[in-house]
This record gives sequence, structure tokens and C-alpha cells, in this order.
Amino acid sequence: MDHPTAAGNRNFPAAPSSERLGVFIDGPNLYAATRALGFDIDYQKLIDFFRVQGRLVRIFYYTAVLGEAEYSALRPLVDWLDYNGYTVVTKPAKEYFDESGRRRIKNSMQFELAIDMLAMAGRLDHAILLSGDGDFRALVEAVQRRGVRVTVISTYRSGPGFIADELRRQADLYLELVDLAPVIRHRSGARHETMPAVAADSCS
Repeated sequence: MDHPTAAGNRNFPAAPSSERLGVFIDGPNLYAATRALGFDIDYQKLIDFFRVQGRLVRIFYYTAVLGEAEYSALRPLVDWLDYNGYTVVTKPAKEYFDESGRRRIKNSMQFELAIDMLAMAGRLDHAILLSGDGDFRALVEAVQRRGVRVTVISTYRSGPGFIADELRRQADLYLELVDLAPVIRHRSGARHETMPAVAADSCS
């Protein structure tokens, strides 16, 4: 297959072949963004895209799961990622009720992602975060202080709420997910993007 190149995407600067890359994917946040934009991700194309931007050291995928039924629905995706170059990090989601009595799900993987990015910073030249969560702004700043360039990939074109302005401003480079869609979207055949609605619709 033809692999996308950095030069072929005007939004991603051509990276030296020796640049060490680490990719950190906030699974529920990315799923919600692509669902709003109306396309599914082909995770083989996604990892291929990053492999040609530089030297890919590690690509992480983070997701929380509510229970056995949700985990079973996620299992095909998790297994595929595990066998195809991704490091998958999961934990149980927490269920609670807010002040109005509505059932809510806390599925944030912020702590796990932050620990991994900080731990990897000494081995990276460039960290790539796929999330629009504004709570990551301080993490991005901390990693930048260690001399690591940070790119954030998310979307604002689907409407408000997916990319926090403070995170977008803190990043060295912001990439709009829609602009990457031509090279990472799933087109036909078996779907690699599977996640129950509960994971995407819950609060962090």
C-alpha cells in the first residue's frame, strides 16, 4: 500500500528521519471526535502515518471500560491494537450519580497518559497527543520544558467542546483531525474502530 508522507500532508511538517516520536491516544476522546465528524479510523493507516513522520518509539492507546459487556465490545479493537504495534492501557471506568441524580461515567485516563508521557519524555524529540481535553495543557507544558516538541491532534470543526483553546494554544503544533481524514479514515472491510456509546458519551 502507499504510505502517507509528511511532505504529502501540508499540516504536518517534514520531520527528520531520526526524530524520535511518541504517540499518545486518548481513546474515548478520539472516538467521540471522529463520530461527530462522521468517519471511522483505520488504525493500520494511523500507525503507518506516524511511522513515516520519524522514528516511532511507542504508540499508546488509552481507554477505560465500564464492565464485562463493554469490555467484550472493545475486545476486538484492543486485541487488534495489541498485535499490531500499539501499547494498550485500560482500567475500569467508575459509575456515579451527579447532584441532579443523573447516572454518570468517569472514564478519564488522564493520570495514566500523563505518567507515560512524562516517563517517555527523555527518550523523545516529539510527542503527539490525540485529545482535545484541556486538562492536558499542564502536561504539555511540562513535557515542553524537557525539550520535547508537542503536537496536538483534535477537532474544532465538528462544533465546540472537542478541543480546548488553552490546549491548542499550548501545543507547538495543532493539527485538525479533518485534515488527516483522507489518510487515516477507514473505507471498507473489517472495522478497527469499535467503542460502545457509553465510553464516548460519559464525562471525564
